[in-house]
Amino acid sequence: MNRPEAEQNTSLYLVFDGNCGFCTRCVEWARRLDRHDRISMHAYQSPGTLERFGLTDAQGNASVWAVRADSGERSSGAHAVAVTLDSALGIRVFERFYRISPVRWVQDRVYQWVADHRGKFPGVTPWCQQHPGRCGTP
Repeated sequence: MNRPEAEQNTSLYLVFDGNCGFCTRCVEWARRLDRHDRISMHAYQSPGTLERFGLTDAQGNASVWAVRADSGERSSGAHAVAVTLDSALGIRVFERFYRISPVRWVQDRVYQWVADHRGKFPGVTPWCQQHPGRCGTP
């Protein structure tokens, strides 16, 4: 999803469900926030993506994943969203807020509910439909 030359500035890799219109809309929103090309976006259905980031098909389907470029540290779900927002904006607020136990508990549950119902939320044409040659079979 990112331009190849932008990968050199990457501090975070975001792995998302490319067959989900709501997920694609959210990733496009994050990309607009990322004015310094810090985040490289990858549909988990793209060939080699799961292997590159050490994920299974079930993990890719279950939630969004953020993988730090420097350490390879992975986070998923609400934690990945917090890390993504911090990376996109060049701040360190959302992840710190997420680490507060009651906040984490609420965010994790809200994220899981949204993930479980993502097909019912308005979205855009899924990334894999927009780029059929760059995605595996849906």
